[in-house]
Amino acid sequence: MANIKYYWEDMAEGQVHDLGSISPSREDIIAFASQFDPQPFHLDDEAGKASVFGALSASGWHTCAMAMRLMVTGFLNETSSLGSPGLEGIKWLKPVYPGDQLRLQSTVLQTKPMRKRADVGMTLSLWEMFNQNGDKVLQMEGWSMFRRRHPAAAVSA
Repeated sequence: MANIKYYWEDMAEGQVHDLGSISPSREDIIAFASQFDPQPFHLDDEAGKASVFGALSASGWHTCAMAMRLMVTGFLNETSSLGSPGLEGIKWLKPVYPGDQLRLQSTVLQTKPMRKRADVGMTLSLWEMFNQNGDKVLQMEGWSMFRRRHPAAAVSA
C-alpha cells in the first residue's frame, strides 16, 4: 500500500479514466478459450467462420479478463482498492476478433461510504471497451471498494 496515489475521496461522480489498450492475438484467444470457454467458435477458425460471429472470436469472459487487466494496470494498482462485491450488469455488444485494438474507459457513476465500515468507501463505475473502429464491444457496471484516506470523516448512513 506504499504506492497509493488515489483513495475513495479522490473518486468523483462523472470522473472518466482512460485505461489503455490491449490487442488479443489468435493464439491468446485460443489459449484462453481452451482453458476457460472451449466452445468451437473460440477455438477453431473454420468453426468461427460457420458461427454467427463469422470468424474466430474471443470469449466474452476473455474480453472481461482483458478489461480487468487494463483496469488493474491502468488504475487500480495506484489506488487503495479493496476489491469488489460484484457486478450490476454485463453486456457483450460486439464480437472481439484476433488483432482488434481494444481500449477501456471507466466512468464513476456513484460514490457512497460503506455503512458498516467507516474506513471504506464504495464506487459504482461504468466500464466501456471499444474496438479500433470505435464500436463498443463490452459494457458493464460494478461496485468497487476503496480504503478511505480519512476514516474519521465517515458518515454513518
